[in-house]
Amino acid sequence: MSFHPNDVARRGRTASFIAAGIIAFLLAAFFRTQVLDRARYALQSEENRLREVPLPAPRGIIYDRDGRIIAENVPGYSVSILSPSADSLREAMRRLAGTIQLTPSEIELAVRRYKRAPNRPTVILSDAKFDVVSVLEEHRVEFPGLIIQAAPKRFYPDSTMVASIVGYTGEVTEDELKKPSYEGYKAGQQIGKGGLERYYENQLRGREGVRFVEVDARGRVVREAGARQDIEPLAAEPLQTNIDLKLQEYTAQLFGDSLQGGVVALDPRTGGVLALYSAPSYNPNRFVGGIPADYWRELTSDPRHPLYNKAIQGTYPPGSTWKLATAAVALENGVVKMDDHMPQPCTGGYQYFNRYFRCWEPKGHGNVNLQQAIEKSCDVYFYQLGLKLTLENLIAGGVRLSFRERTGIDLPSESRPIFPDAIRYYDERYGPKRWSRAVTLNLAIGQGENNQTVISMARFYTALATDGTAAQPMIAKGTPKRQRLFKLTPEQMTGLRNALAGVVEAGGTAASAQIKGVVLAGKTGTAQNAQDPLHHHAWFVGFAPADDPKIVVAVMLEFGGHGTRAARIASSIISQYLNVVPTQMLETEGD
Repeated sequence: MSFHPNDVARRGRTASFIAAGIIAFLLAAFFRTQVLDRARYALQSEENRLREVPLPAPRGIIYDRDGRIIAENVPGYSVSILSPSADSLREAMRRLAGTIQLTPSEIELAVRRYKRAPNRPTVILSDAKFDVVSVLEEHRVEFPGLIIQAAPKRFYPDSTMVASIVGYTGEVTEDELKKPSYEGYKAGQQIGKGGLERYYENQLRGREGVRFVEVDARGRVVREAGARQDIEPLAAEPLQTNIDLKLQEYTAQLFGDSLQGGVVALDPRTGGVLALYSAPSYNPNRFVGGIPADYWRELTSDPRHPLYNKAIQGTYPPGSTWKLATAAVALENGVVKMDDHMPQPCTGGYQYFNRYFRCWEPKGHGNVNLQQAIEKSCDVYFYQLGLKLTLENLIAGGVRLSFRERTGIDLPSESRPIFPDAIRYYDERYGPKRWSRAVTLNLAIGQGENNQTVISMARFYTALATDGTAAQPMIAKGTPKRQRLFKLTPEQMTGLRNALAGVVEAGGTAASAQIKGVVLAGKTGTAQNAQDPLHHHAWFVGFAPADDPKIVVAVMLEFGGHGTRAARIASSIISQYLNVVPTQMLETEGD
């Protein structure tokens, strides 16, 4: 077969064009790779060579009103491992367990951390002890992916005394990382878990920094310093509070190891929280870096519930401290005046249809007016006042006084008080026609379907201490917020304050709580405990000085017996704050 010369030439040109096209394509690809995409590939190479090691930011320091430290940061150590895979990490930790103590659960926890963030060093010890760090430094060559670094560690100088305020910190969990509020957080980071630490997390967290280390193809660290300029962490701004740390410490000491309950001290003008304590307490320093299993079991098995903040979470019948709410509603509705008497004198009880309602004083209080009924805490007077006011108006008044609402204190997990919203509450709870108007009598004296928090009672008494407006309790410094609860005439307000002063000064139920040189105004309460009828809760809420209140204190003792015991504790707290001496008198037990 022969080819025409023109065919040969044509094929030669075609082959040349194809060859030229291939060469041009290769040159274009080379130009794109070497020139146009050089920066991208250089960065990819850099990222394969370098690993980011997070530098935790110091959390914001928390101060009391006088600049004393409530929460700070101290030097600590964290230990992490850079690993190319989960299996490699598990093997490295298995070998590491021969040098330091690591449990199988800790190894699996680290593996889960790795899977959530495989490009970050996996934290295996967030709060390593110095002796552990020393041992690891000696064996560092055996673990080329090991990273040991200084890290700020949260510390609470007053530990148990401030736990009810400050809360604690801990590692962010898998469930928390899924929540929108923790968007941007990464596995292994520490967050606020309770108290101010949690409520002001966004303010206290700071900005994480980055340190770069150089690794080889197997992910082993070959250079720890100078691989690239570090990005320094940024510490958070401090948090200034209204807390009086000396008063907080004094309050905690009063409770000691034997009493349990809650205390709140407020500035009635601003709502600033001067002290807030729940007993028994716990040590938040034990939670840093992971709580030991034995300590967690100890706390969760304690029948006194130390992790339960009794000042803002516990709800209890307020007892006779609530009689001032009944009185305020009745005065505002015009159904009673301070010098009014009820139709039936107190002889130790009150007959309402087929049921006999007792007064706490079996001998009775006789024919008393409203001021005397407050001073003596006469149940019979308030039974009749509740009936005169009517159940509808009593419920409406309680709602208006915000006894169904949280106070809005800047702490997480505040409980909502329990109080009827309307008559239908009883129909829904007991069924239509399965209850009687007798509930009015219990409600009027702070029993029945009425459970309040310590903080809610303290807020109500800020209204009694001022002009009928209540201050929103605030731990952090800020603009005071007030809410009108009731509107009484100056004469009516003076009458209520005089009656509260008489509880302490005129031989009333809190006579043993008198303060030398200062008039203390307040109300005791002995509240029936549905869970343990033989052991009542003891209440006292009051303020001083009565004519110019500077502090409101609410004390609730679980199973504390008579309110006079709570009154003496409140008196001591107020005396400490005002720098005066409480008068010691013989105990007068009363409601």
